[in-house]
Amino acid sequence: MDDLRSGGHIGYDAGSNEIMYAVRLGRLVEIMGDLTDAGAPLRVLDAGCGKGWFARAMRRFGHRIDGIDVSAHAVDHCQRLADGVAERYELALLDAWRPPYLYDVVYSVDVLFHVMDDQLWERSIVNLASLVRWGGLIVLAEHNADEDRTWAGYQRTRALSRYRMLLEPRGWRYERFVPYRFRSSPVGFLVLTKVS
Repeated sequence: MDDLRSGGHIGYDAGSNEIMYAVRLGRLVEIMGDLTDAGAPLRVLDAGCGKGWFARAMRRFGHRIDGIDVSAHAVDHCQRLADGVAERYELALLDAWRPPYLYDVVYSVDVLFHVMDDQLWERSIVNLASLVRWGGLIVLAEHNADEDRTWAGYQRTRALSRYRMLLEPRGWRYERFVPYRFRSSPVGFLVLTKVS
């Protein structure tokens, strides 16, 4: 249960957290598509992978997955469960990860809320976006909000306009907001495509 609670909702029981994980995974599949090709798998980054639940699912779907996190405990857990060369986990900050290749998809599930410092948040978004190939996607969990908001002193959500101001001048096109549609959660995925 710890694997789910660490990236789930502390107020939910085990079954509710499992459903919430499944719902979020379903939304990611809707966004990324359901086609896989063993000869040319998608290269995917799970930015803030935690204990790797989403990353391992992406690997089972046939994608090449990298997971990064700031928790040495979480990365160690992921490395013990990793399935060969198509799945790799590293200790890294969102604003500092520099792989030797670009990704087809970079996603971050319920991580950016916890980056309270605005400058670090901006550097993280810009860095993650720089890691995506032309035509690729960045998928970021966020609220579909018109203004920034701080929640209980440990979570900060940012307005959609801030994402657009950061990314559109760097060659990104905002596509849509895909809500989780789980209970009353206002959270969902911002989806952007690298167009130039």
